[in-house]
Parts: sequence; C-alpha cells; structure tokens
Amino acid sequence: MNKAVNDGVWSGSWVAERLGVRLEGDDELTGMLGLALRRNPKRAHLLVSNVLGKHVPQSPSVVYGAGFALGRRVRELLGAQEAARAVVLGYAETATGLGHSVADGVGLAPYLHSTRRPVAGVARAGGFEESHSHATSHLLLPEDPALLVGDGPLVLVDDEFSTGNTVLNTVRDLHERYPRRRYVVVALVDMRSPADAGRLAEFAGEIGARVDLVAAATGTVRLPEGVLEKGQELVARYEAESAGAGGLSSAAPSGPVAQFPAPPSSGVAAEAGLEDDPQSSGATAEADRKGNPPSSGHAVEAGREGNPLGARGTARQAPTGPHPEDARTHPHITRIDLHWPPGLPDGGRHGFTPAHRSHLEDALPAMTARLAETLPKSARRVLVLGFEELMYAPLRLARELEQVAEGVEVRYSTTTRSPVLAVDDPGYAIRTRLVFPAHDTPADGPGERYAYNVAGAGFDAVIAVVDSVADTPELHAPDGLLARLSAHAPQVLLAVVPSYVPGPLALPERHPMLPEPLRGPAFSSYAPEEVGWLLQDLSDVTLEAPTEEREEAIQSGGAHYAESLPVEYQPSEQYQELFQTALAESAARLAQAAGAVTEIVLAERSPRPVLVSLARAGTPVGVLMRRWAQFRHGLELPHYAVSIVRGRGIDANALRWLAAHHDPRDVVFVDGWTGKGAITRELTAAIREFEASDGITGFDPEIAVLADPGSCVRTYGTREDYLIPSACLNSTVSGLISRTVLRADLVGPNDYHGAKFYRELAGADVSVAFLDAVSARFAEVVDAVDATAKELLSGDREPTWEGWAAVERISEEYGIHDVNLVKPGVGETTRVLLRRVPWKILARAGAGADLDHVRLLAEQRGVPVEEVAELPYTCVGLIHPKYTRGATGADGRAVNL
Repeated sequence: MNKAVNDGVWSGSWVAERLGVRLEGDDELTGMLGLALRRNPKRAHLLVSNVLGKHVPQSPSVVYGAGFALGRRVRELLGAQEAARAVVLGYAETATGLGHSVADGVGLAPYLHSTRRPVAGVARAGGFEESHSHATSHLLLPEDPALLVGDGPLVLVDDEFSTGNTVLNTVRDLHERYPRRRYVVVALVDMRSPADAGRLAEFAGEIGARVDLVAAATGTVRLPEGVLEKGQELVARYEAESAGAGGLSSAAPSGPVAQFPAPPSSGVAAEAGLEDDPQSSGATAEADRKGNPPSSGHAVEAGREGNPLGARGTARQAPTGPHPEDARTHPHITRIDLHWPPGLPDGGRHGFTPAHRSHLEDALPAMTARLAETLPKSARRVLVLGFEELMYAPLRLARELEQVAEGVEVRYSTTTRSPVLAVDDPGYAIRTRLVFPAHDTPADGPGERYAYNVAGAGFDAVIAVVDSVADTPELHAPDGLLARLSAHAPQVLLAVVPSYVPGPLALPERHPMLPEPLRGPAFSSYAPEEVGWLLQDLSDVTLEAPTEEREEAIQSGGAHYAESLPVEYQPSEQYQELFQTALAESAARLAQAAGAVTEIVLAERSPRPVLVSLARAGTPVGVLMRRWAQFRHGLELPHYAVSIVRGRGIDANALRWLAAHHDPRDVVFVDGWTGKGAITRELTAAIREFEASDGITGFDPEIAVLADPGSCVRTYGTREDYLIPSACLNSTVSGLISRTVLRADLVGPNDYHGAKFYRELAGADVSVAFLDAVSARFAEVVDAVDATAKELLSGDREPTWEGWAAVERISEEYGIHDVNLVKPGVGETTRVLLRRVPWKILARAGAGADLDHVRLLAEQRGVPVEEVAELPYTCVGLIHPKYTRGATGADGRAVNL
C-alpha cells in the first residue's frame, strides 16, 4: 500500500513530529496506519487504520478484503475440520465489521461480537473490560448461549493489538465459563511490545490452551517519555483554539482527505459559516512548525483568499447548521426501504450463523439494486456511512454497490463514539470531524458522536445506514447526523435496517444444541477423520426381520419401509471372491470417476466443499472424494453422512447442525449412483420444505454421484452403468453401518435418524480395504481424470431424465404399473437381490463381467435373468408382483393395486 496517502505525506507525520511517536515494524505499517490525538487519560495517540472503514472512508472492497483474507489465513491455520468447529468473536465497536469479514473468510464459523448496548430480555453470557478504551464495558449477548459452548477454536478479532490486555481479559472470562483447547487471535496490526507478547504466551501456558496469532502487519509504537502528558497538553491547546474560533469543528479541505482522491474544485469544498482569515498561510505554517496553534485561532474557509486548505494544523469544527445562502446545504433526504429479509439479524450482536450468511447473500443483490436506483444519476462519488457497531451490513451493501454502480466511486466508513482531535493537515489522519448527538438512546446516557473525514471529501451523495433503534428524533433533529451530513453532500439517503430482536431462546421442537457427529471406531469401522455420522446409534435395538416378513408387515399395516431393517446378507465364499475380482478389475475405473466428480465439485460448487453423503450408499463415495481432494490438492475436506428417506425427506436436524457449523452454500450432497432419480427428486422437495420451515437457505439439492446412468444430475464422474463394487455388499462395505431408520418410537422430533453399527460383522468387513484399493490407483489415473474433468466441464451435462422414461416404459411393458417396483442400474438391481423379493432381472445383451455377481445372486435366489437387446441400463431389477401390495410407493408406504 502506498505510504503517500495525503499529498505525498504520511498521515502520521504530524503527530510523529510533535510527540516523537514512531512506528517500527513491517513496511506495510505506514500505509495501513496513520496517527491522531484524542482526549484520553490512558493513551493520547490513536492508531488510525486506513483499511478498517471506521475513521477513514475507504473502498469497501479493500475493507472487506482485508478481513476476509485474514479469515482465509485462519482457515488454513486450523484446517478444514477445526475451522468447521470454530466460533469467531469480534470486538465492539471498531472491529464488529472486521470480525464478521474474518468469519466469512473462515467460511464455516458462526459469528458473535461484543456490544455496549444492553438488550432487554437477553441475558449476558459473558463480558470483559477494554482497559485503554474510552468506553470499556463489553457485553456478550448471544441469542443462543450454546454458541459459546464447545471445544472448537475461538477466534478473537480486533483491529489492533497494542498491549494484549483486552484479549487476556476476554480469554480469562470465557475460559472460566467455557474452557477450550485453542484460541486464535486475529488483528489487522499487532503493535504489542515484546514484553506484552510474552504475557500472552505465559497466560496461554497457565490455562493449558494453545494460542495462535494472525496479523496482516506487525510492529510496535515507540513512545518517548512523557508522551501522554505532552499529548494531552497538545489536545487541550488545539481544542481551546477551536473553541476560541467559535466552536467550529473540522472545516473541509479542498485537497485530498486521507486516502481520498482530490475532489474537483467545483465540488463541495467550502465550509459554510467560517470567517475569513486575513492571516497569511506562511505565518500559520511557521506557527505550526513550532508546534503551536495559529495565533489568530480562526480557520480559513476553503475557496476564499489565503490558504485554500485552511490554516495548516488548525483544529476546526464543522458548522453547526447549513449555510442559509447555499442551496446545496438543503438537500432532499430520501428514505430507502431495503426490504431487509424478516428474521435476518442486522449483525453479530446476538450471533450470526452460516445460515444467516447465506440468507444475506441471497438478499444483497435486490437490496443493492434499490440503493442504486435511488442514487442521483449525476452522483459520481458516494459514501455509505454505517453506524457505530452496525458496520457489517453497511459494508456488504457498499461492496455490492461498488460492484454494480458503473462510473461511481463508492467509499465506506462509519460513525463512532470515539472522540478524536481533527487537524486539517495532510500529515494528520483525521482531517475533519462532524459532531452530533447520540441518536440510539444509549444506556450510558446522551453524548456526542462523530463522523470523521466526511466533511469536504467531495461526496455527491451519502447513504446513511442505521438500525431501527437509532432511527429516532435525535437522528432527524436540526443538529442531528442527517443535518450535519446535509451540509456536506447534495444528496443524503437514509436506509434503516431492522434491529434484530431475539425470539424465544428455547424452541420446543429442537434441542438447544444438537449432538456432535458419531465417528469411528465407536461408530463405524472408518477412521474418525474419514466421516462424521449425523445419526443416532440404535445398535442395541432389534430392528431386523426376514425380507418376506418385512414386506408382509408393510403390506398389512401400511408401515413405512424405513421403520425396520432387512436381515444383513452374509455373502458366500464364492460371492466374496466375485467381489474381490470385481474390485481388482474396476478399481482404476472407480478412481477415475471419483477424481473426475471431485474436480467438477471443486471447479463449480466450492473451492472448499463440505461433503455430505446420503447414508449409506453415498458414504464410501464421499470418503473417496475426500481422499482425492487430499491426494491431488492437499485439502482436508469435512465429510458427514446424513439420512434421507423416501416419502419423509432428509433429516432436518442434520441440516440444522450443518447450517450451524458450515456455510450451506459449501455443502455438496453425495450419493453412489442414480437409478431413475427418485432420491434426486426427494432431496429437491425436502430442501424446499426445509427452507420454508426454518428460513435457512443456501443448500443446493444437486447431488454429486460417482455414476449417473439415469441422467438425473449434472455433477457426476461417469454416466456409464457399470459395476461399483460397493453396491455388491451391505454394511460390510459401508463401515458396518446399517441402512437408516426412521420410526416414531425411536426417533423423536429433536433426534437424528437412527442406524445400527454391526460390530459383530467385523471379521467380514472390507470397508477400508475397498477404499484403499481404489485410492491406491489415484496416481495412475491423474491424466485421465484431468482429461475427463475437462471434457465434462466443457460439455453439455444437463439431465435428460432418460432413465425415468425407460423405467416408466418397462413398468408398463411388464404389467407392473408402478415405477417404484422397477430398480434400474447395476447398483439398484443388486439391492433388489440383497434386500427385496425379486421377480426377474433384465440384463442388457452382452453385459459381461459387470453382471457376474448379479447372475450369481440371481441363481442363489432362483430368480430368472432375461437378456434384453435395447436396454438403456446394464441391468434392471424387478420386484416380485406377489408382494406388490406390500412394496413401497412414492410415499414409502404400502401400494395397493
């Protein structure tokens, strides 16, 4: 970043020259920071960030990008799995938007920021003191206190670290209530002394936790002896000079302000209501060099005789009201209805989840369009001005506006409670100051609030964004913020975001916090990092029944197929040999398909996808995709398995857990293969229903599959219908986990769907062997995967649903008249033979070795195999008509013919 941010002068040189303050450290420091003075008994100097968007208006892309980049570094530091368990905590008021941007960069973490605004009905979950601040007490008011519970990393975000005291106070308070093993401290700049840095490390040792530090730049502030007293004296003298000039604050310079490009001379450069200063600029500059205020105590109005920037080094107040002779100080204030989504929090004061983030992303384009439509056509320089702790929503609106408003230079900053001396000098970070009364009825009583570097910046329009608590008579008063802004911009627009009011903290239909995923070896034979099962363990419940009995029970009682389990098929020695032969012959083909579908997901869906397998057939495929991402790209992708039941939909509690821990837009649902597309349709309907019931958006129902012979999805590794060996077996190739169960007496409204872990079948388990055999072929198929992925990404992959059409035709030709009894493809046919009562198998003529296991199973069960010349699948399994009335229909219940 260019150090020359004000007329070629570092915006900290004024303070450095007068107080002897020095910044030492990374080269980026003087580009990121300027210096100013404030009246504060604990610290006179203020580090003014050029990338925070608080005191210095800046491009919103720069502001958001700085926080997002820090979040990405945190994600890389933690790894995907730990990042998925993290919570991000930002500090009020300055770092609320920065912390939120960091949470976006982490991508998977819920966000909470401290607040100085008590909210009726919301209990404190913690608090701490910020020792050097002008307002010290921080409150933590999460809507759901469980947000702070858990063993995942806590990421603490502030704009700067000067002593580390605030972080120590925070960690000390929270660790006593909610102990964790790891903390990550994040800042734009780390300005601690070596001694202070050592204190943090010592404290981490005391509590037995790991503490990491991530900062964009590092250095320290060198303060000469007596700097506090000298600074306080300097502030007092300049304030007295300002008072002697009639209480005027911050006149507008006509030259550049902070990082602003110089506004045109014809723009809003003059400060109304300022007296002429007959004193020459040379005399003023001489007084300035000596560190004394100018003798006259008057500011020069920009554009009049004398110094066009006003007296160099003079503290100036903005006019108390509009100039009666200047029509530009009486703009029309336009209120904009953003149509903010109902129930969406305005920020992180009470918590902001990945689901909220997804909801906001969906709504941003329309809200920004309303802003753009309301802007004057002539506006070329626009400021989006946030309000104290309300930093993130205005930032995102500003960034979106910057993207869509052609020919418009958009800047972003916010108002603040922090009093800072304004000095109109290119070497000083706070050139101008607007003063106005607090307008949100603060708990600590009325007081002044400030907007810096807005006056004289040449903005054609200012969009003030406040929350509804702050939309008060004080905001609209003659001396209020809107009036102050009216004196410095031809057009002022007001957008009010509804202040989020938390609802009841305990919803009767949900647990406050859903259980963490089950993992091996306690549940499943997979390694714990390979997959987390969002299921409940029903291993001790007897659920199995012989196939015929099971279907008769369904027939007689209209029971759902997911309320019981078939007896696990125990493969013969001959069948196991067939499996091993099929695996050896198809491992490379499977590796290529797994690699190709993973590359498509990474290219089109998310660079850091969260793989969510549809248990259980999708689980081995999800593990293979995870392994490919690790092998080829070094990515550690999160992977979970969830239940989906035909006629009942996907497990809504599992979706709620995923939304609370990940960005729903990163979730990619994974299955083994498609048949006629019933599960694809089921998932689409279930996600739509979930969005309507929970208001959580962002989940994409598009399934990624290894094989798509039915042409039902866009994301696949192949559309060939060939043998996937994992279809040959049941639990012994799926981590020893049963098919999922959904029964009212076992699965309550707050529970995940259930499944069993067949530990007793460990001797026959080939789950890990199957994965290892395919993974071992990854290296040899890299070129083939690249070629396949390139071809698929550039080709037409729109589903044709030809499989569904073929199934309908077969259903009619064979007199079945129910598509649910026709199971197309090698995988589905194998399931018919293993779990259902098969009638006959249709095999494509010349199918070959891909059907060896099907032929063997059919022979063992006495099922005829009929070769068909024009079959779009390698084979199709038909369920026996004798049990038609007991077979399951589209709703999963009995079908009566």
